[in-house]
Amino acid sequence: MSRIRTLVLVPLILALAGLGAWAQIQGRLEGRVTGPEGSPIDKAEVTIVSTRTSSVQFDLKTDKAGRFIQIGLTPGYYRVTVKKAGFAPVSKEVHIDIAEGTSCELTLKPVDAGTQKALSVADETFLKGNKLYGEQKYAEAAASYSQAIGLDPSNWAYHFNLGLALKKEGKGPEALAAFQKAVELNPDSYSTNKETGEALAKAGQFAEAKPFYERAVALSPGDADAQYNLAVCLVNLGGSEAALPLFQKTVELKPDYADAYYQMASILISQNKVPEARAALEKFLALAPDHEKAGIARQLLEYLKK
Repeated sequence: MSRIRTLVLVPLILALAGLGAWAQIQGRLEGRVTGPEGSPIDKAEVTIVSTRTSSVQFDLKTDKAGRFIQIGLTPGYYRVTVKKAGFAPVSKEVHIDIAEGTSCELTLKPVDAGTQKALSVADETFLKGNKLYGEQKYAEAAASYSQAIGLDPSNWAYHFNLGLALKKEGKGPEALAAFQKAVELNPDSYSTNKETGEALAKAGQFAEAKPFYERAVALSPGDADAQYNLAVCLVNLGGSEAALPLFQKTVELKPDYADAYYQMASILISQNKVPEARAALEKFLALAPDHEKAGIARQLLEYLKK
């Protein structure tokens, strides 16, 4: 069975010579918060948290025009949450690109005092879960997330984070159920689609995983991992021909994606495209000489050179 690679966004660690270089590797997020009739919401609390690690967080407030700006964001996926007294909190996932501005619009809906109190307790419980998750106390984090869901079952982020905690505990079926609920509540989230597809693929349900990986690619076509995961899923479904251009797109987006070269070589060999297969194997070995499949790759390369 081909391995579905888990999405890992590697932090950029560069020695920067000046502000110009800094700007080239950082993203910018601009947003606007309004009420249901489009009126701006002043002094709404905005929290921007990396979906990769909850330790990366930014807190700010909207101005009189309901706008907020955050610069210096490392490329990746972030959850933007907005809160304001008298309104139900709302959250949205955004993708930050290198040196490109990202915009988002969020609308708050009024709630009564009783609902506001319950939602505030749910949010506090969720934040407690995030702290426990950061401390690698996954069972305790899952319990907090479940409690938050009991208070506000319509919040997709609560279900998503519950899935992450259960995944860390090795509870695959339970994690899958949580991710499926998260993607039901927020079908436009790359992360919910990716995690749901991955959980299904790990369970051997590749046909069921396919539409979620396809959705992840549609939401983030410039993400190399999205292309790779869908391609591997297609290989497992017997669709190598359709997978090849996705692997090629993967290395176009990320030229050092070693696993994609190995997968490409396997397909090219089956198509009897010897020069292309040799080139892919050579690139794979140059990038990952100690890979677990390096030995097989060397044997294949020697065979193709005969």
